[in-house]
Amino acid sequence: PLQRLPVLELDDGTVITESVAICRYFEELHPEPALFGRGALGKAQVEMWQRRMEFNLLSCVTQAFRHIHPAMKEWEIPQVPEWGEANKPKAVAFLRLLDDELGSREFIAGDSYSIADITGLIAVDFMKPARIKVPDDCANVLRWHQAVSSRPSASA
Repeated sequence: PLQRLPVLELDDGTVITESVAICRYFEELHPEPALFGRGALGKAQVEMWQRRMEFNLLSCVTQAFRHIHPAMKEWEIPQVPEWGEANKPKAVAFLRLLDDELGSREFIAGDSYSIADITGLIAVDFMKPARIKVPDDCANVLRWHQAVSSRPSASA
């Protein structure tokens, strides 16, 4: 009804939308590996970084993509190119913060791959069609992106 992806349709016809809801559904069925953290602190850190990735990176990239890319003209009405352009520097500013954080750990929310890494991967991958470049000096983001992109689940 909202004309957005992703959508998961279950065998009984039930429809689940929104990436996090779909991931939570799968984690309940298959709790390992834990994408939403373990223990009170681990879960809080994953949730914190997931929200940061959604609001400070994915949202900016999505707005740029939907308001700039010609293929989205029929989907984003009205398409406001100035709004798309205004979101590009916000995404880059957050990447610089993330780059500093990734200097001390392998994954976004700590020592384990999580939903925050999935959201980050989607955001960085969508930067290309949104015409946003990861700055060359964000070496930690580039290292992280290469690592998570090479996971088997990233090609599914």
